[in-house]
Amino acid sequence: MKTVLRRIYREKRMQLSDSERDKMTDLLLINFQKLDLPFIKCVHTYLASAELNEIDTYIITRFLSFTNPDLKIVVPKIITDQGKMIHYVFNENTELVLNQFGIPEPSGGEEVPTSDIELVLTPLLLFDERGYRIGYGKGYYDKFFATCGKNVIKIGLSFFDPVPVINDVNRFDIPLNYCITPEKVYDFKK
Repeated sequence: MKTVLRRIYREKRMQLSDSERDKMTDLLLINFQKLDLPFIKCVHTYLASAELNEIDTYIITRFLSFTNPDLKIVVPKIITDQGKMIHYVFNENTELVLNQFGIPEPSGGEEVPTSDIELVLTPLLLFDERGYRIGYGKGYYDKFFATCGKNVIKIGLSFFDPVPVINDVNRFDIPLNYCITPEKVYDFKK
């Protein structure tokens, strides 16, 4: 089922026009601002791929930087032969390269331990009403979540509302705490 849903939602997202995507991103930010988050010192974010028509997290990290002075923004670099990600500080001096999946990532820099990360902006194609997500199928984020502290806040960003249930969730899948859409904030901690 995940394979079918992944294909359907990838196509749905690719069909969004630039103006639809921009409007939905603005609405998503408005909903993100409704979250009652604690003071955050370190946020992990993916860098959006224009080729995949992903939600650009820049407006959210800019908002978080405003509300959390001296916020450290961290981005991932995929280590494919180890099946994991390492995390680097992201700033105006970070040199980015496209990885084998066409996703921008840092070529190097100041590495940040997972234990420093307090909030994760999580890429996804779709999610369900229980907080489980379907990403791109490589499992990098579920492996990363398994190494995070128990209090890390995992937030998904989606252009689309949830499906009722993703049936083939496995024991390694870790649910989100929240998912933000243009229409609503989904809270899975309740």
